[in-house]
Amino acid sequence: MSLIDCVDGFSPALLTELRSIIRHDGILAAATESSYALCGSPWSEPAVARINRLKGRPPDKPLLVLIHRPEELVRLTRDIPEPARVLMRHCWPGPLTIVLPAHPSLPPGLTAGTQTVGIRWPDYRPLVPLLEAVGPLTGTSANRSGHEPLTDAQSVQKEFGSDLDVVLDMGPTPGGAPSTVVHIEAHAVRLLRAGPVAAPELRTLLAPLGIALIEPAAGDLA
Repeated sequence: MSLIDCVDGFSPALLTELRSIIRHDGILAAATESSYALCGSPWSEPAVARINRLKGRPPDKPLLVLIHRPEELVRLTRDIPEPARVLMRHCWPGPLTIVLPAHPSLPPGLTAGTQTVGIRWPDYRPLVPLLEAVGPLTGTSANRSGHEPLTDAQSVQKEFGSDLDVVLDMGPTPGGAPSTVVHIEAHAVRLLRAGPVAAPELRTLLAPLGIALIEPAAGDLA
């Protein structure tokens, strides 16, 4: 495992190397808005299995996917209902993960048997060159399951050591709450996790469509 200084950006040679790592089922750690993430190809069953194993993640918990452009959605989801399109237009790029029907090419380990996939277009400038170069990546937080997400490269290196192919030192992340997560259902949008995009904003965006936002009972949000 190597720790690579990327605080000042990515060189073309490094991006070529990282693209090769991802295409050969590798895993790297990179910074996002709130924490470091464990990143691999969402289409790589070995990479997905390795990430789940490293995190000690329950088999019924899916991994989310980070994208850089809406055109990438066609390879990740079978359908984009109108409520999802509205939320994408107003909230992307940004801290909103939208759960949609999964494309059949995605491995079961990514979707955890749910036949859905959570997708987010992050608004984090340091991450843009990586996503542009390698395409969609898994974006689960870099931590063992049940532990706090790690917000600097040195902590990731200490926690995971040689279990990762590369740790990209992009500097400390801003920290803060992870993304809001919503599930697009047949006739409603369900709030799965509260976050920076608040429920009142979501309700306002969905109201013209006559779509309700379903919120869990107090204390049930995870």
